[in-house]
Amino acid sequence: MSSSIAARNRRNKRKGADWESELRDGLRADGFDIESLRLAGKEDEGDMVIRTEDAKFLVIEAKNAKFEPGVFLGEAITERKNFAKHRGLDLEDVESIVVVKRRGKGWRQAFVLTTVEDYFGLESQ
Repeated sequence: MSSSIAARNRRNKRKGADWESELRDGLRADGFDIESLRLAGKEDEGDMVIRTEDAKFLVIEAKNAKFEPGVFLGEAITERKNFAKHRGLDLEDVESIVVVKRRGKGWRQAFVLTTVEDYFGLESQ
């Protein structure tokens, strides 16, 4: 790999990490019980998790990249399943969203992606 490609990859990784920190710290400052998750390879569990008042979990996949909603949601759904499986949780107690950084905007103006099924609490078919 050329040094310019490696440098670009390092910059992009740093931008992604900075975005995750901005999002986590902003939500935490607004009173959310949020923690970062560690990478687990193919068993990744998302970037962050919020513990809700009703003892449920919201797994967040944070993205600062080219907007690819289908790919992003696919990752979030898989990571939700991994999070629940690794902790022996019922999948109904774990939800997932993707939070996508908007260029030139702060964390409060980011996009939130989910499915109609999950947003409205519909049963899977």
